[in-house]
Amino acid sequence: MNKILQNKTYLYLTEFFAGMSVMAVELGASRLLAPYFSSSQIVWTIIIGTIMIAMALGNIMGGRWADKDPNPDRLYKRIIIAAIWIGLIPVAGKYIILGISALLVFTINTNFLVIAAFAACMVVFVFPLFLLGTVTPSLVKYTVDSLDDSGKTVGYLNAANTIGSIIGTFVPTFISIPAVGTNITFLIFSGILLLLAIVYFASSKKKSVAAIIAIIVFAASCIFGHGDSFAFWRDDLTYEGESIYNYLQVYEDDSKVVFSTNVLFGVQSVYRKEKTLTGMYYDYAMAAPFMAGVGEKEDLDILILGMGTGTFATQCNRYFTNVNVEGVEIDERITDLAHEYFELPNDIRVTTYDGRAYLHGLDSDRKYDVIMVDAYQDITIPFQMSSIEFFSLVKEHLTDDGVMVVNMNMISDGEDGINAYLADTISKVFESVYTADVYNGTNRELYASSNPDIIERFEKGYSLEEEGSLRNMMERVDGALTAYEAGDHLLTDDKAPVELLSMKAIDAIIGKEVDYYKQIYDEKGLEGVIERF
Repeated sequence: MNKILQNKTYLYLTEFFAGMSVMAVELGASRLLAPYFSSSQIVWTIIIGTIMIAMALGNIMGGRWADKDPNPDRLYKRIIIAAIWIGLIPVAGKYIILGISALLVFTINTNFLVIAAFAACMVVFVFPLFLLGTVTPSLVKYTVDSLDDSGKTVGYLNAANTIGSIIGTFVPTFISIPAVGTNITFLIFSGILLLLAIVYFASSKKKSVAAIIAIIVFAASCIFGHGDSFAFWRDDLTYEGESIYNYLQVYEDDSKVVFSTNVLFGVQSVYRKEKTLTGMYYDYAMAAPFMAGVGEKEDLDILILGMGTGTFATQCNRYFTNVNVEGVEIDERITDLAHEYFELPNDIRVTTYDGRAYLHGLDSDRKYDVIMVDAYQDITIPFQMSSIEFFSLVKEHLTDDGVMVVNMNMISDGEDGINAYLADTISKVFESVYTADVYNGTNRELYASSNPDIIERFEKGYSLEEEGSLRNMMERVDGALTAYEAGDHLLTDDKAPVELLSMKAIDAIIGKEVDYYKQIYDEKGLEGVIERF
């Protein structure tokens, strides 16, 4: 046996770094997939499930291989291969993910995000983690000398793996990904595994062709694997980065600045450089201050849960002279971008916190005239901000005639969609509930209040506005307003399947978009589709 393994310390180190790398790759996988498939509980379930499959198969095969040929050289060669694969993920991972998505989008009609995310995980992550799954049974074979101390030895190995996994969980989340990004995080842990194997072979004075090739590939990955954008097809991004919570992207043109937390779906904030309305759902939300009596009150207090870069807050400050606006945003980096690129006024206070937790921490007598709920985790509403308990908490912090406005993304048909569940739940808390579908968009604004006269107040309020863009917008909202007829759906803290409901809505949206290109594909083939782009 190699001299470096005689005191077993190096075997424990191998177990430690293998456990650390598995968890780091798992967390890196979530960030690599999030810009394309979201970071919802469903995507996390897919990631964890596929990784557990890989580890289970690795445990089985690692034990068999160790019994058949108990040579540590083979284990460390497998670690080299795993290191190479992980090191290549920053170079090729995003292209594989989009390639798989492009193939599947034309072949499946339902559950696109689930199937595409699962296929991407299987292709990109299963093989290297399968190889790392062979580490533990192999090391048991090499470390157990007799049955007298087998329990203690296996316990030490498991402890080393667990401690490594703990560190591999915290380091990417709180240190490497926010500091240097997902791609370099993959390269860091690829380098750790590679160094582990190289030290082993160097100590035995054996020449390893695999190690030499791995060093060359790793060096190439370091050169080419950290510069590409997640949205690699774009060359006009003003900013691209990552925070603890999100992938972040800002792009602009001559007329606007746009903020997004993912590549394939959604726009989170828009700032018009000419300082006009956006033409999007933020404008529809401007009806809420009128419903709350902005023209009648000396001061109107507005709270925004899910501040983003402050589009709604900025517009309220611009069009109303008697409003006090404050916001809550869980991602501090987004607030930084709001000041840097979106001209969020410095006098608007933003608290870095979870929206529901913030409401819990308020004094019971702190009331607002308008509370806007616009908190999204990628494509889904956080479940804790979709339940009857949450909306009851919002009501407690509204004035008697106050208005809650909720942005509901992804308009879905039928009585079992995510918006029906949300609206039914809200209707069990508030007496008056109205909705307005955003023109030429996929959003729906919901207005809720204990005041039965909010529509009369709204119409009276905006009619006093001078002719202009805001009045024209409010006339459009007025024409779209519909009294909501409540059903029996209910979301609670105990049961709020918002991820599944949102996935269903996304499938419907994708299906409508893809049907057009499917028709072109059927008529003109792939060349016809490419011409349309």
